[in-house]
Amino acid sequence: MARTEPRLTPDLLLQAYRAGVFPMSEGRDDPEVFWVDPRMRGIFPLDGFRISRRLARTMRRGLFDVTVDTAFDDVVRGCADRDETWINDTIFDLYRALFRRGDAHSIEVWQDGALVGGVYGVTVGAAFFGESMFSRATDASKVALAYLVDRLRAGGFTLFDTQFITPHLASLGAVEIPRDRYRKLLHAAVQTPASFTAPGALPPAQDVIQRNTQTS
Repeated sequence: MARTEPRLTPDLLLQAYRAGVFPMSEGRDDPEVFWVDPRMRGIFPLDGFRISRRLARTMRRGLFDVTVDTAFDDVVRGCADRDETWINDTIFDLYRALFRRGDAHSIEVWQDGALVGGVYGVTVGAAFFGESMFSRATDASKVALAYLVDRLRAGGFTLFDTQFITPHLASLGAVEIPRDRYRKLLHAAVQTPASFTAPGALPPAQDVIQRNTQTS
């Protein structure tokens, strides 16, 4: 992982994503940014996301309200609000700029008017690069992911990159693939048209459940 100058641009960041690398920082107070190119890459097969019976019950109960692209900055802040974070000011400013250009998006989950969960990422062609998610209420991040996957499928996306894989993501259907296979998927995805906004308003929870329910 090679160090770079801290001054980056949104265009350079998108070029990096197209090449299969992404930025990180050692911590919120570290001004430097470095590129990461994992040997093994986490992805969500868009036909493999698992809405469990338990999560489906939560969604049907109507505990949460879900929105898209209404509180991007707050979602990023929520993701960075932890003891250790790779989101420094430089990275925050870059993603904010990409959002204003329409190249980054967020799904927000609300409860009683408070933001309790969300996920955000970057789009290039038919690739969605999931950056981070957070949860302040049980299942809030899972609900965000369920709506995100449903939206990506509706918008014609072919690749949902999670960068790394965790037990939590694996339990929902994420898998790990070698770098060379990932780059083949990436090369095809960034040259394929897709739209995060074309599906329009978010669908009712029941529609998301029906399209993604598993037997587990």
